[in-house]
Amino acid sequence: MVGKSNSVRINSLPGVRRLPFYLNILRRMRNGQPKIISAVALAEEAGQAVSVVKKDIEMTGAVGKTGVGYEVAALIGGIEKFLGWTEPCDAFLLGVGNLGSALLGYGGFRRYGLRFVASFDVDQSKVGSFVHGVEVFPPAKIAELARKLGAKTGVLTVPAEHAQESARIFVDSGMTRIWSFAPIPLTVPDGVIVQREDLTAGLAELMVRCRNAGRGS
Repeated sequence: MVGKSNSVRINSLPGVRRLPFYLNILRRMRNGQPKIISAVALAEEAGQAVSVVKKDIEMTGAVGKTGVGYEVAALIGGIEKFLGWTEPCDAFLLGVGNLGSALLGYGGFRRYGLRFVASFDVDQSKVGSFVHGVEVFPPAKIAELARKLGAKTGVLTVPAEHAQESARIFVDSGMTRIWSFAPIPLTVPDGVIVQREDLTAGLAELMVRCRNAGRGS
């Protein structure tokens, strides 16, 4: 069954990042019809210690049956609810370049509740066009459309030199959540949450691991 979850502490965030991986495993298992999964089995599939998996699941409020395990369907629902993926989240995207276009075209986001309702770019040749079904507007329209559509989430895929100003535009338009792919920290007012993704960080880790394994070029 699924119980009431507690607020997430900062030191629990690595566990939050592991939850989508567990979720993918559970969804595959559900397709294979198993109704119950033990923490041991899930840990083996995820390549994690059993204690880590139990602690991560405990964070969601999901409760298993002693000596039996977790109901797969209930655990999936509990993780999805904890992550906020059962509630729709309308978002704006600013910066319709290669990365921005790719994000707009990734249909999997809708499965997780994220829906792009408008995109923005300073390139006038893109304004008025549709990228993967999402209309492109000039940045000057952000505030107006935010009021009209009620979007509170902004995704930044602009160059680093424009990221801070773009974040300010989002904040001034009422955005309280910013998902930034710009490789710089952003300064925002209290109450605005910024999640920064640096794709080069993953590449750096890959290259160092390859070098340490003696497989570098």
